[in-house]
Order: sequence, then structure tokens, then C-alpha cells
Amino acid sequence: MKLVKSLIALGLTVAISSTANAAENLTGETASPGGSIHLSMVHLAEAAAAAGVANIQVADGQTLTNSIQNVAEGKTDIAGTPYILPFLLSKGRGPYAKLGEEKGAELADNLRALYPVTLGIFALYAFDSKGLGGWDDLEGKNIYNGPPRGAALSNARSLLQLVTGLKDGDGYKGIQVNWGQAVKTITDGSADAVVLPILFPDSRITQSLASGNMTVWSIPKDKYESEPLQKYLRAPGSAPFELDAADAGLGEGVTLVTEDGTFRGLATIGGDIVNKNMSFDLAKALTKAHIDTLDQLKSKAPFARYAGYGVVDSVKSGMCGPNPLKYHAGAVAAWEEAGYTIDDCAKP
Repeated sequence: MKLVKSLIALGLTVAISSTANAAENLTGETASPGGSIHLSMVHLAEAAAAAGVANIQVADGQTLTNSIQNVAEGKTDIAGTPYILPFLLSKGRGPYAKLGEEKGAELADNLRALYPVTLGIFALYAFDSKGLGGWDDLEGKNIYNGPPRGAALSNARSLLQLVTGLKDGDGYKGIQVNWGQAVKTITDGSADAVVLPILFPDSRITQSLASGNMTVWSIPKDKYESEPLQKYLRAPGSAPFELDAADAGLGEGVTLVTEDGTFRGLATIGGDIVNKNMSFDLAKALTKAHIDTLDQLKSKAPFARYAGYGVVDSVKSGMCGPNPLKYHAGAVAAWEEAGYTIDDCAKP
């Protein structure tokens, strides 16, 4: 009888242990393939599955404005986002105006970050055949500055005004088309110049080189260091970005123009986020899977070296200040156990 009881007890112990270690089934939403926010989510799905943490069913090509609301409402487990969206949600502004400030703030308070991602760095570029002289030569030009609406267009317009003093429709003519038509718009000659977020190297630039050599211009140092632009660089979802021009790797046929060998730009910062009600252990395990495989993540795409993976400095990662988003407590534990420092202002 004692042996039977012992075997039953052992069997129960094994069953309980097996259940406790079973991988979670989760849902994830992210942007279209080809960018850093898509790569981070797809990689997390692989890393989490390999570690036995979770099986994540990823839906890509999503409208991230909707995705983070789904996470906030508990309809989706994980979503990628530029950090400007949680800020707008918290204020009930922009795409969340119909929710109102009170409901928007309530939903935004449900969001927590696992880790940061640099979605792109705004720069000016043009085909050499256009004969453009740089930022000082944009008056009266046609400039492709983003999709018809959204954070990218707002950032491009603001950056152009801060650097050149010119406004869309009053100083230059802005051209807006959806992301799916970006390369066609760049190559068809309708735009004299482009102000969009890029990566190093950048897929849109690489595809466009078939139509001719290009030049990319860094933000002029004096403008970059000016008080108005420095303030804007720390707006929600934005961060300052500097890179040695020798490391840019934009490819043959691209000339990178800087004054002193340093590229300076406005980075769009985001990350993969979850609901605050996700368990501490699950959020920690997911973040640990990301941290433990950072080397593999950075090797998956040429641009991944400079996509902000593993960079949790509060300024470079766009946290704190006016950004209301905080890390999940489980994520904080994972980062700190791995030897990283998370500033108190980014903790829940």
C-alpha cells in the first residue's frame, strides 16, 4: 500500500510539474515583414518556443494602432508598437480621439513593455541625378515624407520644419503614399527628395539603387544640437541617434554626407508590449528568451546591429520623460538579472 501511495504521489508530482512547465499558447501582432519591429516579434516566437516558454501565433501586416488597443483590452497577448501610440492612447488623441481621454488613459495604463526596438532613423536622401545640395536646398521641392497619416508623417514634417524652417505646403510640397508604394514613389521621379526613417542598411534604399546612385544626408550638427531639436528628440516615441558613418553600411552606390564623420538622426523607438496582467513569470521568461538570444537576433538581418536590440538606456530607448509606458515587472527582473540597468522611471 505504501508503494502504491508513493507511486501515486510521484505520478501526481510529475503531472503537476509537467503542467507547470507547459508552454503557453499566446497571440502576437506585428507590422509587415522587412523591418525591425517585425523581426523582433518573429524572433521572440522562435526563441520562446525553443525555450519551452510559449507558442506564439504571430499575425503580421497588422495596423499597430489597433494592435496595442487589442493588447490593452486583453484581446491579444503581445504586440509591436512605436512608443508614440501608447502616448496618444493615454491622451485619447490622434487615432484614439473617439475613445476620449478618460477611456484612453485607462487602456494605456494596461500596457507594459518587454524590450525596446529602434524602428528607423529619419534622414534626408535623394538620387544624385536630382542634383540636390542637402537640407538647405529643399525649398520649392517635392518631398516624399510618409504615408497619408500617422506618426511617420508627423515626425517627417516636424523634422523638416525644425531643420529647414519649411512647412509642408508652404515652402515645399509633401508627397504622401502608403508604405506599400514607397519604393515605386522613390524611383518614379515624382519626388525630388525623401525624408523617411531608414535602417543601416535600408531595404527601400537598396531596392531603389537600381534606378541610380543616391546620397543620404545626416542632420546638420548645429541643428541637431539646437534646443528645439534636442527637445523634439526626446518626445514620446523619439530618441537621438548617432552612428559612425564608417559603420553605416548603406551599400555601394550610396554616399553618406556628414560634417565630421558622425551620422545624426531622429530615431523612432518602439518595442514589443504586453498587458500588465500578464503573469510576472511569463513576462520574465519571454524577456529572458529575448535577452538570451540577442546575438542570434542581431545576426538575422544586416540592419539588426543598429536596431536598438538590447539597448535599455532610458534616453536611447525612448523611455521615461513624457512617455507613460513602463516595463512589465517581470521584464525588469529579467533585464536586471542579466546585468542590465533599468532606470527607476521606467519601472512600474
